Amino acid sequence: MYEYHIEGGFPIKGTIKASGNKNAALPCIAACIMTKEKVILRNIPDIEDTGVMIRILESLGVSVKNIGENAWEFCAADISSYEIPADLAKKIRASILFAGPLLARLGKANLASPGGDVIGRRRIDTHLLVLTELGARISTDGNLSFSANKLVGDDIFLDEASVTATENAVMAAALAEGTTILTNTASEPHVRDLCNFLNAMGADIQGVGSNILTINGVKELHGADFTIGPDYMEIGSFIGLAAATHGSIKITGVEQRDMRCIRLGFARLGITWQTEGDAIIVGSEQSMQITPDLGGMIPKIDDAPWPGFPPDLTSIMTVVATQVNGTVMIHEKMFESRMFFVDKLIGMGARIVLCDPHRAVVSGPCSLHGTELVSPDVRAGMAMVIAAMSARGESTIKNVYQVERGYEHLTEKLQSLGAHIERVSV
Repeated sequence: MYEYHIEGGFPIKGTIKASGNKNAALPCIAACIMTKEKVILRNIPDIEDTGVMIRILESLGVSVKNIGENAWEFCAADISSYEIPADLAKKIRASILFAGPLLARLGKANLASPGGDVIGRRRIDTHLLVLTELGARISTDGNLSFSANKLVGDDIFLDEASVTATENAVMAAALAEGTTILTNTASEPHVRDLCNFLNAMGADIQGVGSNILTINGVKELHGADFTIGPDYMEIGSFIGLAAATHGSIKITGVEQRDMRCIRLGFARLGITWQTEGDAIIVGSEQSMQITPDLGGMIPKIDDAPWPGFPPDLTSIMTVVATQVNGTVMIHEKMFESRMFFVDKLIGMGARIVLCDPHRAVVSGPCSLHGTELVSPDVRAGMAMVIAAMSARGESTIKNVYQVERGYEHLTEKLQSLGAHIERVSV
């Protein structure tokens, strides 16, 4: 196990390249079992979660080969199992993403209840809804067991715009008989990447990037060579880090259209950036002044389904708000435990009122001091890193496995930007 030792108070400065989108890589890795031909995925981030997904592929009998930096070749010509090992399923919520592909390829799938972040209840009911309507039979007695004689397309309305349920439905429908219409789907960039990857493999998915997807089932898919897009969550995190430490950063490899809602959120905190091709440049001279709503009302940063502000960045914004002038409400609507990490920020000197499990009022700027922290999930863990780097003195962050599930080579990137951080074995 490892922990981070961080000496705060040093502005970051330098250039980094955006990593591949974790949340796109995970479903694309699962989709590799849908063809017997070789598939190449590029720009796969080297993180804990992708490592677990790749180990699951190997456990199913898929041939796996690392063919270069962030590039992998997969061949599922022969699949020896439809059982997801329990120890791997419980490490990662994305293990549920094997249900759709295994049903489409083998007509059955078994897995333990998926693990992942401890951020409150994370229902999988929408997965069960869409797969049942495509013809699957599901048993939830202990483990999750899926079976189907065949999958048949249908007109399906999702009861929530769940990202992973949309992805499972798309993968299952791609090889189903007939046409599937999915309404109220998620449309995040990672869903878009999965759909484009499947289309590159020979699927017929229309409406990519919208909330209504039409999938005309095909008999089989073929090999493809596909590149995962950039991780806008990582990009947003490093923007927040630069602002909170009063530093500057240039981030290359950015998909600018994915940053529009994020830019609006940061603008409410008096933080902005310049664009230069596929790069964004966050300068050290920021107003760091919260803009009140009309009439002097306290503004709100709240998350919403894409293209609204991403839920995964609310933890980051909470920490950044402690370093800007003014008062703002952070409203995280999806998970009832995600905001509970703010008690650690309060212990560091932050002025935060936790109104309820979903809302926190933050007043700044305030001087944070170093302390000992424990990372509860990926994004709160990164928020703690930002807080520690903004604070006076030294901080220790434990359970950094949670952070490294989502951030590629984090300590190396931070050190290249001048951060005083060490990754220590304990």
